[in-house]
Amino acid sequence: MSTSAAAVRHEPMLIDSAQSYETPHRYYRSLQDKGAVAITDIGVFVVLKHKYMDMLLDNANTRQFELEGMMLRGISSGPLYEFYRDSMLFSNGDVHKRRRAPMVRTFAYKLMDGVRPRVREIAAEVIEAHKGKGPVNFLDAFSRAIPARIIAEIIGAPPEDWPQFSKWVADAARGIGFFSSDDLPEINAGVAALVDYVKGLLEARAGAPREDFLTSYAQATAAAGNLDENEVRNQMSGVILAGSDTTRTGTASVLSQLLQHKDQWEMVCADPDKWKKAAVEEGLRFDPPVGSVPRFTLRELEIEGVVIPEGRVVSMSVLAGLRDPEVYPDPDRFDIRREGLPRWNIAFGGGAHRCLGEALARAEMEEAIATIARLAPQTKMIGKPPTIKGAAAIRHIDAMTVEFG
Repeated sequence: MSTSAAAVRHEPMLIDSAQSYETPHRYYRSLQDKGAVAITDIGVFVVLKHKYMDMLLDNANTRQFELEGMMLRGISSGPLYEFYRDSMLFSNGDVHKRRRAPMVRTFAYKLMDGVRPRVREIAAEVIEAHKGKGPVNFLDAFSRAIPARIIAEIIGAPPEDWPQFSKWVADAARGIGFFSSDDLPEINAGVAALVDYVKGLLEARAGAPREDFLTSYAQATAAAGNLDENEVRNQMSGVILAGSDTTRTGTASVLSQLLQHKDQWEMVCADPDKWKKAAVEEGLRFDPPVGSVPRFTLRELEIEGVVIPEGRVVSMSVLAGLRDPEVYPDPDRFDIRREGLPRWNIAFGGGAHRCLGEALARAEMEEAIATIARLAPQTKMIGKPPTIKGAAAIRHIDAMTVEFG
């Protein structure tokens, strides 16, 4: 597949991995001026321009990673391995469709909009508990608490379980991105505890059905009859994990940028409902929680003269795509007033694997930011702004302290 019949074939640029991770935005922007494709020292092709992202996410051209990440690490057993093996996040084709199908209707936009009042209530509760009482760890007290409590309520976890549930989720979620070997025991413990907890909730629903999401999911999988018990548990666990750290980082990223741009924060505070969606959209574009989406090529691809062979790892750089000047004029400027945006934000991926929890994540981030604007418009950052590190897969945020006011 060629993007230009007259393209002259040439070698891709070599990425300086260390530099790209330390200052990814600036570095990737400098690469975009030279071409559309680069390659790392371990042979991973990195696509830098937004216009080729759909091509990379097309299942006719590439496929999702499956167990390759586990094999490269020498992991062949244990809770994290079983999660990768049985999850829709790391499957393709008919297997992926079969595992994803019971979840699709539940996470539709109209249904997820129904959680917005509850997000506002939780956000208000956290703000009132800390307002006027000095600095607070925003990541733990606010941006982690909201998605953890919302998903806990969706699956019917009782309030007294939320603190422990939140810790299992935080520990297990690290297994989806890059992690060190030293982290594996804690990750495995978190995954095992979360999956076992979900198992207990599903068994309880089987004995005493309720009118809730978990009962509907259990009934849908039972009616389909094409998922085994491990798959049923791991789809639910996957949905819980995929939206935890990303939403936590996303909420912090959006608020951090707004507080650094006083005029735009004042706009949001003056009319939260008008600007909440635009603020989240621009925050996710400017510094997204996911740095890239890795795929395997199913055929030879050619992009602006660079040939990517079949069977190679190709990474769609979300960071580069969201600051592509061909799509976003003056891309290094944070501006919630941007117009003419693409219909789909690649911060949520695309294709068959586009984030299932996008509607829920947007509802959580938009209402969280709007509630802060309403109830604590004098909120200020304490210390330096947070840094979101990494250029590949799920990124990690270091720290963020605010004072609600």
